[in-house]
Amino acid sequence: MNDDLLDLHLDALGAMNRGPKDFAKIAFAVSDLEDPSDADLDGFRGLLLAGQPEFVALWKQKLTVWDTADPAPWSSAPAGSEGRRADTYAKLGFDDELCKALDTAVPLVSAARPVVLSRDFKPWYTKEKGTARSFYWSAYEGVLRGKGWSEAAIASLDQASHSVVERLADPTRDEAYSARGLVVGYVQSGKTANFTGVIAKAVDAGYRLVIILGGTLNLLRGQTQRRLDMELIGRENILRGISPDDVDSLIGIDYQDDEDWPGKFVSHSGRPSDRGAFDIERLTTRDDDYRGLAQGISALDIPKTDPTRPLHDPVNLHPSAARVMVVKKNKSVLTNLVRDLKRVGNILGELPVLIIDDESDQASVNTVSPAKQTEGKESRTAINGLISQLLQLLPRAQYVGYTATPFANVFVNPDDAADIFPRDFLISLPRPAGYMGVQDFHDLDSAVSASDRTIANSQEKAHVRGVFDGPDDRLLEALDAFVLSGAIKLYRISQGTAENKFRHHTMLVHDSVRMADHTALALRLNSMWNESYGSSAAHERLARLFKEDFKPVCDVRAENAPVPESYEVLRPYISRARQLISSGSSPVIVVNGDKERDYEQADLDFDRTPNVWKILVGGTKLSRGFTVEGLTVTYYRRKTQQADTLMQMGRWFGFRDRYRDLVRLYIGREEPYGKDKTLDLYEAFEAICQDEEVFRSQLAQYAEVIDGEPQLTPEQMLPLVSQHLALIKPSARNKMFNSELVEIRSPGKPIEPAAYPRDPVRTARNAERWRPLLPVFDADPVTLALPPDSGSPLTRTFQATTAVVPHADLISVLRQLEWEGDNHFTPHLNYLAQLDGSLARVDDWLLVAPLTTANRRVEGRILGHGPASLVRRNRQLGKVAFGRISGLEHRRWAQRLIDDAHAAGPAAPGPHALGSRRGVVLLYAAVEVSDDAGLRSAAPHGVADPSRVMLAFTVIPPTAANDSSLRLLRYQAKRSGQ
Repeated sequence: MNDDLLDLHLDALGAMNRGPKDFAKIAFAVSDLEDPSDADLDGFRGLLLAGQPEFVALWKQKLTVWDTADPAPWSSAPAGSEGRRADTYAKLGFDDELCKALDTAVPLVSAARPVVLSRDFKPWYTKEKGTARSFYWSAYEGVLRGKGWSEAAIASLDQASHSVVERLADPTRDEAYSARGLVVGYVQSGKTANFTGVIAKAVDAGYRLVIILGGTLNLLRGQTQRRLDMELIGRENILRGISPDDVDSLIGIDYQDDEDWPGKFVSHSGRPSDRGAFDIERLTTRDDDYRGLAQGISALDIPKTDPTRPLHDPVNLHPSAARVMVVKKNKSVLTNLVRDLKRVGNILGELPVLIIDDESDQASVNTVSPAKQTEGKESRTAINGLISQLLQLLPRAQYVGYTATPFANVFVNPDDAADIFPRDFLISLPRPAGYMGVQDFHDLDSAVSASDRTIANSQEKAHVRGVFDGPDDRLLEALDAFVLSGAIKLYRISQGTAENKFRHHTMLVHDSVRMADHTALALRLNSMWNESYGSSAAHERLARLFKEDFKPVCDVRAENAPVPESYEVLRPYISRARQLISSGSSPVIVVNGDKERDYEQADLDFDRTPNVWKILVGGTKLSRGFTVEGLTVTYYRRKTQQADTLMQMGRWFGFRDRYRDLVRLYIGREEPYGKDKTLDLYEAFEAICQDEEVFRSQLAQYAEVIDGEPQLTPEQMLPLVSQHLALIKPSARNKMFNSELVEIRSPGKPIEPAAYPRDPVRTARNAERWRPLLPVFDADPVTLALPPDSGSPLTRTFQATTAVVPHADLISVLRQLEWEGDNHFTPHLNYLAQLDGSLARVDDWLLVAPLTTANRRVEGRILGHGPASLVRRNRQLGKVAFGRISGLEHRRWAQRLIDDAHAAGPAAPGPHALGSRRGVVLLYAAVEVSDDAGLRSAAPHGVADPSRVMLAFTVIPPTAANDSSLRLLRYQAKRSGQ
């Protein structure tokens, strides 16, 4: 009876592709039931309460789809809400008891959703259309379930991949359109799974050529090819009709030496073309990159069912085989591809093409300086130029870039129609469940004070171990942590934990970019390995690290994984861990070099090597696209000043199922408050994380659709890129030629613009704009004192006139000022203008006009006010900007006032107390040193010529003048068309 009931539920649910319907009526319609009441809902409830696996799995899959569907025509409740589930039950016609049983068996899970910023598009890829043609997507869903993905995770991937495909052009549309999009994930977070899902749905929908730009090394390209072959293309398409039992014909098939072939490669239970679907032909293999169309140009000479209609007509399109190639971003490879496509002919205009650019901010972005480009012609780097040619040759090509570090991509010129700016959509993928990212190594927004943090409530204390300059660089401790964590994994295997979770166990050492340093470090690690183990002293050292570090962390963070009670329990597994790490010639592998053969090492092939237990030493080649499987201990000290480069080095991010508690990061730190403090790597990663989260939150802010229309498109918005740490730029300089600094925040720091106009007319106009604040020169002078500090053991004094001016009055003046050349003050003004409460509240400003010493003072009235003390200032040699505006002592006095106000809070004491909502402005009536006549002209008559006197200033905002994001800078792309 259970089997019959299960078949009934399979048939009934299979008939509900458009949403839930009355279950009893559907069951009656699709079965031999004599009456809808015979659906045996009571028996179904009993099976649910008993936890019958088949029923629970079936309903978990269907309910999760309905819970997360967007839109859901049967419900107005948000996806993932209790209201959505209640509406679903109402449509199914289930009573309260059955609903409770289903809620118990299938708890409501809210699948994370992508954030989508998109231009308006014509809906074509509906849920119904996706369900009607879903051969490869359904197969891929099965692969994910077989890998242990939860229904919520599959639903999240379903939503994210659907969000991409629906924004591509309809492959059957008459007019050609080439969309551009960007998908932003997290480092090591499963972007490949997302674009595999996109490819599956895209080919099901009708895309018939898929080009994956897969990294810059054949090792990375081969990894991507194997993944697609194993999880999407499948064994029947690889064999192309060859029988798996025909040994002679199998010679040359590229996976004969792969331990996972054929058992772990997806099977379609026959050739797809024999099952009412279509085949996929591979134009590249695991070992062979694109070298030319293997079957000549006939490989793209796609036969048509009806020759009188174009290929993109549904009659021709859907029966046709899809072609897939995975190619390196390499000049010669892409040149061959472009050359061959040029020979294909008119069919390219009819061919729906999907181009997936993995790591799209690497090599794909044009890094030619605009200053070097020929007027009227765009100059491009080699790879960018070849991608541009591909897009021009393939008018129906859809370009989708994938990256975890999108900053370089959003700096692409939006007005360059042939480039890869994501004009159509920008999608931010949700942080996947089970992923260890920056948030898992930093205590961001923690409500726990630093003094109260423990391994239980602090990510830093649990996983991070600082490495400071000095004789003890903790490398041996990191090595011990690698051995200990490996032994704990072996212990967990012995206790019944799935062995395949710990197939690989690795340590990464990234200390330098120089290959000579890698060689020296590998020698040191080998010597350390040979000298430090196999003795009682080694066991004492390991036992101490286990007791003081691993055991406490495991006890509170093991998530039900078994934990050894003592080192003595663990000790038998230490020897086995050492054996696995020592297997082969050395425990250490050096990963570097400029040639492919440098990476053709068995222990670097995590797919074909059964167990990799090694220490990897390397640099740049380990920091992009290369997944270090089983990575548990990282020793990282290499510095860089580009945010995207630094984040891509975070190979310690990823999925660490059943061993999150064992993960350790040894990372370079700077002594707090140390002399000559430079880049603290741990702080740098935290700042980059803040940059990324601001970027994502900005997308989310504008992603919400209003009245069915997008608020802003990527072209209109030009996403802003933040910078929280002054030392770390968003990207490399040659990827930021087209970037524009739009905001500079300087809480508690001086802002001193210096590019004042040379033209007397503009100088006079600026003076007129200062008129509302010039009464500061009318005030009686006061003496201001600077107490002893690091600059001098003596108290210093100077005279000045002062006034307090409202924030709005100051901003009104600053907005009107003119500057020489590029207006470098605008980013500062964009910040200052927000201090009206939209960013932070500044009520007013202490305006200070310092006087020169009496014996050197030259005074002059300015527009009827004063007299003001005139000062000489000199422009920098060969530049329009002045070298310095404010006097050193004046700035120190103002900075002291700002700092004291921050320390004292709102009620700071003193005659010129600021409080936390008042800033300081130093104002000078400056004359160029070269304009002695201008200075002398004020002396006889006491009136300064406003065309010769620059009202120059330094602004110091309160230290609290920022919001909770604490960002300092923001950039956006420049538009060449404006």
